[in-house]
Amino acid sequence: MTEQKTLVLTGASRGIGHATVKRFEIEGWRVLTCSRYPFDPRCPWPNGEASHIQIDLADPKMTIAAIETIKGKINGKLHALVNNAGISPKGPGGARLSTLDTDLRTWGHVFHVNFFSCVVLARGLMNELAAAKGSIVNVTSIAGSRVHPFAGAAYATSKAALAALTREMAHDFGPLGVRVNAIAPGEVETAILSPGTDKIVDQLPLRRLGQPREVADAIWFLCSDQSSYISGAEIEVNGAQHV
Repeated sequence: MTEQKTLVLTGASRGIGHATVKRFEIEGWRVLTCSRYPFDPRCPWPNGEASHIQIDLADPKMTIAAIETIKGKINGKLHALVNNAGISPKGPGGARLSTLDTDLRTWGHVFHVNFFSCVVLARGLMNELAAAKGSIVNVTSIAGSRVHPFAGAAYATSKAALAALTREMAHDFGPLGVRVNAIAPGEVETAILSPGTDKIVDQLPLRRLGQPREVADAIWFLCSDQSSYISGAEIEVNGAQHV
């Protein structure tokens, strides 16, 4: 009998995370979903409530405690960890928060969710990932490589740091047989989009927003055997926005 593979996914409740759950379910994986929200009983996932971990990644103690909860739900093996959770605070009226007007508490909040939680979870689940010769995928952003009109400074720099962390982790986890990669989505049709995005879309070579399922397909590829010699890469999923 073929072994059922297991994925741990943060930021699972909507957008790219929700599409990723669907993609891996189709492939027969068991998905442990992590979200700051409780499990929604309307979700049709088999054993979805038992496979859900409510966690606020902004709280380091809660993140560390969740590692033991996750270990209790898997049988010593973890085939993939996808660090998808991310927050992008806005100013009054949805204004972009720049380096001039982002307070220190907001910087810390963003970095705990978008950056520190990723390395804490990966390191905490290192043995389980190694046992499965698994894969880690960090979800960065188009905003991590150049200034974005809507994404704030704390969000952008946290995603740039996550891209650098991906390289460091690929170097460090490689000897364990664990691959580490990142995907950098561009303008994807999710709830995090800001008003005015339509003006950006008009300038995109593909002339459309990306869909969450298209990002989920890229995540799936990096967790599958089809990418078995890819590690330390960051794949842009942005419709040629940067060409």
